[in-house]
Amino acid sequence: MARIPDDFIQDLLNRVDIVDVVERYVPLKKAGQNYMACCPFHKEKSPSFTVSQTKQFYHCFGCGVHGSALTFIMELQALSFPEAVRQLAESVGMQVPVEDRPQSEEQKKVPGIYDVLKVAFDFYRAQLKTAPAAIEYFKRRGVEGKTAAKFGLGYAPGGDDWQPLKAVYPDYDWNVTLAEAGLVIDKEESKRRYDRFRERVMFPIMNQRSQIIGFGGRVMGQGEPKYLNSPETPVFSKGRELYGLPQARTAIRDHNRALVAEGYMDVVMLHQHGIEYAVASLGTACTPEHIRKLLKLADEVVFGFDGDKAGIKAAWRALENSLPEVKDGKELKFLFLPAEHDPDSYVQEFGRAAFESLIDEAALPLSQYLLKELSAQVDLTMEEGRARLVHIARPHLDQLIQAPILKLMLSKRLAEMCQLSTAEFASLTVAPSVDVPVFPEMSADTAFDSAPVYDAWQGQGQVKRPWQPRSNGGFKRGAKGKSWRAEEDRPRLKPAAQHDPLLRVLQLVLFRPSILQGQDECELAWPNEGFSGLVRCVLMRARLDVELLGAELVERCQDLPGFARLAPILNESHHLFDKFDQDELLIEISNSLMAATQNFSLGSTLSRKEELDALSASRGLTDEESQEYLTLLLRR
Repeated sequence: MARIPDDFIQDLLNRVDIVDVVERYVPLKKAGQNYMACCPFHKEKSPSFTVSQTKQFYHCFGCGVHGSALTFIMELQALSFPEAVRQLAESVGMQVPVEDRPQSEEQKKVPGIYDVLKVAFDFYRAQLKTAPAAIEYFKRRGVEGKTAAKFGLGYAPGGDDWQPLKAVYPDYDWNVTLAEAGLVIDKEESKRRYDRFRERVMFPIMNQRSQIIGFGGRVMGQGEPKYLNSPETPVFSKGRELYGLPQARTAIRDHNRALVAEGYMDVVMLHQHGIEYAVASLGTACTPEHIRKLLKLADEVVFGFDGDKAGIKAAWRALENSLPEVKDGKELKFLFLPAEHDPDSYVQEFGRAAFESLIDEAALPLSQYLLKELSAQVDLTMEEGRARLVHIARPHLDQLIQAPILKLMLSKRLAEMCQLSTAEFASLTVAPSVDVPVFPEMSADTAFDSAPVYDAWQGQGQVKRPWQPRSNGGFKRGAKGKSWRAEEDRPRLKPAAQHDPLLRVLQLVLFRPSILQGQDECELAWPNEGFSGLVRCVLMRARLDVELLGAELVERCQDLPGFARLAPILNESHHLFDKFDQDELLIEISNSLMAATQNFSLGSTLSRKEELDALSASRGLTDEESQEYLTLLLRR
């Protein structure tokens, strides 16, 4: 996939004025050197959203959002990084360059696919006007004319004609783009081509730039499949797109809420009744990409499901996909309608107010729904049932990587349900880093505090341990002196704080990119994958403009894998280094760069045990490294 060059992005940001960009969406007022407005990302009565023309940066003191003109477009319209670059570039008449690498065949097809899909869209809309059966179907379903126009509803004719689209595509029989766009099907055995959609009412699917990327077709009477979607194409992926999102985006922002329904007609009728923040997944479970996109637009996402078995199954899939994406401060809810209703029928029978009251009163927050479903699988009156609850809850808690506060609160609630203390529950739900037996008396840092436990494990009676803990956190073989017994008071030493030098480098550079001035470019020798690859790319971009602020540097790394990790690390860095002076920062970055480079060198020349021995002697081992060291010794 082609990558947008960094120098073009910088040139683009130099050409646009963030004040002009923001003012297209939010009225700004001059306030000293800056401009002020009510924040478009959260509801507020007094302005706390400030735009700096000199720094070309925005910041909201209410909700904390900040960034460049590019970030503003991305967040406000929930666009991907490349989409936002293209939109911003078009606004100032710039052409997004294509790198020297040749385009893939898939990329070459994209412009043609958009063209043929637009022609099909116009054709289906025109056909609806002359199709009494389709018009009657929509009237029977309660669809008004203005709603049909809003969603571009249409009709694909059929009957004895298997090639209706031939009327608008003169090259129908040999146009390969028609097949690539999913509009026709080629039968290899008969060498015959025919339209994919026939005798169906049509629901066009648009991307966030309101371009047609696919269709959904529904039979008007009996027939299978009831709904038929476009196949996966270079411009359409069910796992990334949401039906109705272009029409719903403004309402989602205004209400700070998104409602995810299951069907096209659910969305159409909800919008018609004033619930214009509704969207739908496209015949598939709600994916992490869907959830990520909606959480950029609103703080509350409600999943609305039918109360049947299929709805319950879809809700659980949505919950599982939501866990890695949910963040503290965001709220996900699950609404189950009465068994005889779906959102379409419910809103038509009871109206908007009743439907929204149902959301407010009956929708279960993610935490309650998770606990309800997990506890229903066990018998909490039995020890075995409570033990199983701990076992089945752990994988779900581990998924809450972006919501530490919610994870803590869920852990406390689960501990109460299992009749455990919070500390006991936490110890049981921390997955061991290696596959070794774990005893109640043992933890990662006190695994050999008790010789009887070790002896019993070995089944050999009283034996001397072949290693002793070092005060710096490592271990040494063959230490002399008495071994500790469980009944003796062992002196407790407070472990020295250990720092991952690679993480330390990233924290320092995000805190103040200018400290890289004069430092060797040692990151060029680091591995270019995983976390080290992320740090390497951030450092290389920071060196291009060391006068950047840390937040600006983060914004320029939107396209990097692992980008989501940067903002939390940036926030953490301010707490760590706020009181450091410039000299202390320079010493810290120099030492951390050297330590990180040495670690990579060690890894390529030493066995893992030798590497840990060397680290133990130089800086001591972290808890995880100590546990790994113990495991390696046990394998001898």
